Amino acid sequence: MRKNVFDVIPRRLAAGRVIAAAVLFAALSLSAVSDGTWSSREVQTVCTELISACLESPAVTRSIETKKRGGQAPTVIVGHFANDSSEYIDTSIVSSKMETAIINDGRLRFIAGGDVRDTIRSERQDQQTNASEDTAKQLANETAADYMLTGTVKSIVKTVGRRTTRTYYVYAQLTNIETSEILWKGDSEVSVDSKNGSVRR
Repeated sequence: MRKNVFDVIPRRLAAGRVIAAAVLFAALSLSAVSDGTWSSREVQTVCTELISACLESPAVTRSIETKKRGGQAPTVIVGHFANDSSEYIDTSIVSSKMETAIINDGRLRFIAGGDVRDTIRSERQDQQTNASEDTAKQLANETAADYMLTGTVKSIVKTVGRRTTRTYYVYAQLTNIETSEILWKGDSEVSVDSKNGSVRR
């Protein structure tokens, strides 16, 4: 039985679309790996390492132990991480990863800041008018932070031929809010190769 040419054409067109989609997907995947910027996984690794180094440092360890003898672990808030590089870096991602690392570690109690704190304060204020007296949460009853974590992000771009290597540096410090004493400073880095997507630490 001879195949009708009009039956074959749609199948070939469909197959062509599948192949084209596969090629496009592969190209996009390769671009995501080898565009020379750091991924969320690398940011998380850097932040987790920094928080671990911070909490295991002698001064911070002593401070935590002293606070715990009083009954509770100390509290910390994550402040501003500045972008001191020549390229656009959303440092709110770094701050968020730092918060995740602190919470998951469990040695410090984490205090919400920024937009989250503003939203909570707005809700608490709204409750004073719209919630029942016995369920409305008290004003001026927040737990104050003992420490603030701040830092900067920098990058160096080096190009040799067609290969570009970006090295990202994250610097962080933990400061006692009451005394302004810096309890710890540390840094971590990650290099990403745009040619093959390799990551060196």
